[in-house]
Amino acid sequence: MMKRFFVSLALGAGLALPAIAQQQDEKRDYIDLGYNFQKGQQFELKQESRSETYTTVDDVMKRVSRDFNNTIAIEVTDISPSHSVLSFRYKELKFTFNARNQNILVDANVPNDKEPFQAALKSILNHPFSVDIQNSGFINKVTGLDELLDKASATFTNLKKDEQDAYKKLMMDQFGTNAFRSWLEQLLVIYPVRSIKTGTRWEENVPIRTGLVGNIDLYWNLQTWDAQTAKINGTGKVTTNKVETFTIEDGIEATAEINGDIMTNYLIDRNTGMPSICAQNTEMNGTYTYKANKAKRIKKDIKVPVKIVTNASYKIKQMK
Repeated sequence: MMKRFFVSLALGAGLALPAIAQQQDEKRDYIDLGYNFQKGQQFELKQESRSETYTTVDDVMKRVSRDFNNTIAIEVTDISPSHSVLSFRYKELKFTFNARNQNILVDANVPNDKEPFQAALKSILNHPFSVDIQNSGFINKVTGLDELLDKASATFTNLKKDEQDAYKKLMMDQFGTNAFRSWLEQLLVIYPVRSIKTGTRWEENVPIRTGLVGNIDLYWNLQTWDAQTAKINGTGKVTTNKVETFTIEDGIEATAEINGDIMTNYLIDRNTGMPSICAQNTEMNGTYTYKANKAKRIKKDIKVPVKIVTNASYKIKQMK
């Protein structure tokens, strides 16, 4: 009997070993992704992007373009078990805006007395503002940026009232808290709280925070990974609320019925969770409905076809 018992035990152990090995192999197939910061870490983000908006009014196509070439210093100033505080600071800020034969070309580091926007952007340089971000990548809040823009708007006081209002709106639309947060939410991956393997797909929903009113459904897919990096493909579906109004150029009130697609490719540094490289393309199509406005000489609601195309590339390098 004792001999049979030991034989059975040996057979059971023999069967268990392959099962344990299989479980260990399966665990090795899974990884945990998230933002792993250390206090004092420093990064440098370089952005190159171009956005073009095409609208057709009375069979005449109009184009508005915006170009950004920016360098941003990032420093981890505080950490806790669930979130971190990052300090952002513009080091270089180049912005080109073209609409209706108006061309604004600004390099914040190059003086230009003829362009009011230059002094405003220069006043933003090297002044920090904070981003509170969860380890998953969800942004809790952005602090201090709108205060910087309020001070920057003081450079417009010598302009006419309508010009002041136009410059202030342009400033907030491009660099305000909502614009910055929306941009960052699309740049950074929001990671799942669970372990994932190659082919895993996850999603998150965020609002459109500037201009248009609506939502963005973001989807990510883990393509490949190794000990140092992970390649992730991102897609997004943009849907606007066709009832809510917003203000476009020249103070025209409108609603929008627009759908769009975002395509993004990320190379992730697994040590920090930051994207070392990110390439992104967004295309949206639909219609604006300009609301009747006597002051703007719009006698009745007008349907305006619109197309918005944005191409952007980013590089984030750890400096310390």
